[in-house]
Amino acid sequence: MSTRANGELQKEQEFIDRLYDRVDTLRGVTAQHVEDASTPVGNGQQARLERDVLVAERSGLLAALNAVHGSLCFGRIDLHDGTAHHIGRIGIREDDTEHTPLLIDWRAPVARPFYLATGHVPMGLRRRRHITTEGRTVTELHDEILDLGDRERSGFEDPSGDAVLLAALGSARTGRMGDIVRTIQAEQDRIIRAPHRGVLVVEGGPGTGKTAVALHRAAFLLYEHRELLAKRVVLVVGPNPAFLRYIGEVLPALGETGVMLATQAELFPGVHAHGTDTPRAAAVKGGAGMAEALALAVRDRQVLPEPGAPVVIPHDDGDLVLDWEIAYEARQAARETRLPHNLARPYFAFHVIDALTAQLTERIGADPYGGPNFLGPDDIAQLGKGVAASEEVHAAVAELWPVLTPEDFLAGYLAEPLYLPEEDAEAIRRVPGDREWTPADVPLLDEAAELLGSDDSAERAAAEADRLQRVAYAQGFLDLSRGSETYEFEDEESEVLAAHDVIDAERMAERHEEADHRSAAERAAADRTWAFGHIIVDEAQELSPMAWRLLMRRSPTRSMTLVGDPAQTSEEAGVGSWERILEPYVGDRFEHVRLGVNYRTPAEIMELAAGVVRAEDPSFEPPGSVRSTGRTPWTRDAGADLAGAVAEAVAELTPEEGCLAVIAPRALHEEVASALDGVTAGAEPDLTRTVVLLGPREAKGLEFDHVLVVEPGRFGTSDLYVALTRATQCLGIVHREELPEPLR
Repeated sequence: MSTRANGELQKEQEFIDRLYDRVDTLRGVTAQHVEDASTPVGNGQQARLERDVLVAERSGLLAALNAVHGSLCFGRIDLHDGTAHHIGRIGIREDDTEHTPLLIDWRAPVARPFYLATGHVPMGLRRRRHITTEGRTVTELHDEILDLGDRERSGFEDPSGDAVLLAALGSARTGRMGDIVRTIQAEQDRIIRAPHRGVLVVEGGPGTGKTAVALHRAAFLLYEHRELLAKRVVLVVGPNPAFLRYIGEVLPALGETGVMLATQAELFPGVHAHGTDTPRAAAVKGGAGMAEALALAVRDRQVLPEPGAPVVIPHDDGDLVLDWEIAYEARQAARETRLPHNLARPYFAFHVIDALTAQLTERIGADPYGGPNFLGPDDIAQLGKGVAASEEVHAAVAELWPVLTPEDFLAGYLAEPLYLPEEDAEAIRRVPGDREWTPADVPLLDEAAELLGSDDSAERAAAEADRLQRVAYAQGFLDLSRGSETYEFEDEESEVLAAHDVIDAERMAERHEEADHRSAAERAAADRTWAFGHIIVDEAQELSPMAWRLLMRRSPTRSMTLVGDPAQTSEEAGVGSWERILEPYVGDRFEHVRLGVNYRTPAEIMELAAGVVRAEDPSFEPPGSVRSTGRTPWTRDAGADLAGAVAEAVAELTPEEGCLAVIAPRALHEEVASALDGVTAGAEPDLTRTVVLLGPREAKGLEFDHVLVVEPGRFGTSDLYVALTRATQCLGIVHREELPEPLR
């Protein structure tokens, strides 16, 4: 290595040492301030306030530093004016008193040329440097010269400018998605920083990085709109738990932890949807017609007595008669409020109580000689209170207009589905009382919750009673402190302040309320009505119309990033078309962008996979691969021993580093797993293991070094396309049945 190159390496090493020294200082200062936070400072409230603010700032930075994975600093940009900026995962200042940045956050505007500058459009840069570190040690430098007229050279020039990107693409997979913050490409950067505040659709084929782009967009939005989104939370919806575990470290690696990750099955608090539906049942449950069917079924629970068979309610002053006419008028009055079922119920009850009270009034106060009713308003009011307090009246109201929970209602509906074609009803019918919820049930539970509403009056009354009790206790304490005050000089005005001089009972009670220490994401997960600041949906083309109704309720501002690929739609209930998904909610007011470069799949594999789709759609154009490995995909006839052939192929393909995925039809998992050490059929896949067994839909969004596809003839076109495009290095196919035509 030349003397100049050694000097450049040493210079960067000195900077990294200075950066980590600063980080160590920040951690130490933060820990000390947190420890001393309760110690009084100075003589006033202002000093304490200043300390609290400082501690909060320090703690926030410390949380970010502790969350960040990987290299803090990964780049540097040198400008023509001689200034240079180091780029990293989070921003760090030089010291407490100056605003001089030591490290620029990758999301800051000044960092953008690191991702966008080219030789044609250098954006004021003369050089871009990629810095690779292991811990605190600088291991590699790669320089891109953007001003070709600049003759200064460092000895670390990268003529193609692609060395860092290709190294990242070719590195062994770990079973967890890595961030792309070091290698964000220009087309990706434009999407990540897109100013569009509504719905942004990011479409891209396999390996285009659409998921990584969406996650980095979440990090960027949190940076740009921290105050708003940190309180309202960013929701990331993924297709399955394995996928969420796969992407789970990306945002923490960028210093962002205030994000909620969930599958569709986890979006109804308190429900664990671990059951499975047949494809037909899932398609029926996800269909748009279910919304109307459920609405009609709710109205069916608002029943009337049979004409001529009224509900007779015993009463001390004679039976009360709740007939069809009274119930009908009460029902009409309740429905005219247009409130959800449970919230409209009190109006039904009030009308019934008024009608029954009128019966009593007429019976008790009637003049036998035809004169006016001799009961006064107070008497009538007393009778009404008695009717309202009657358990028998409440039982009658409950029979005609019951309080319903979403779970009770849906369980009853699925036992006897109504307002659907008979074949659809039969597909979703289940045993009465069965509450093994499936992911497709979750949007139906949410729809039911909207139709039913939640009458929280009892909870609010209990909370108010508890508050009043605390206030009364506080007032008693203050009264006691006032009565116990004695002063040596009672005739002189005392300068001593007592508790009642600085606080009243209401404020004192508030201070003793139990604080909610949950994070915003935890509170959002427990609240079905939470309005998220931004929602990211991965594999968005797979969600059903009913699932979209659920998500749109969670996003009243329609601030969303949707990523997916219609060519990979495999769920029968999936909408597939962006226009069909979004038209009911935003019309044509959404932005649609495409990613056209495949960074994952080698050209040899992509050519084979594209042929599968072209067999059905000759016009299909896949994303272009940026690299070739020279390794042609292969097929092998297993003969009679499929499991043995799979085991043999796995032994050949298993990498020294990285991951191998065996993607097989679910029906063959038991047979395949029996021949593989450490692999269990039906178990939740551990993506950090060297060999994992998956179905094609479990593999969506994931990537592996090597992939072995088993019996591709049993896959549909979309599932096969997904399975074939998961590999970053090598693809093998094992079969004993006939291969699809494009693979022969």
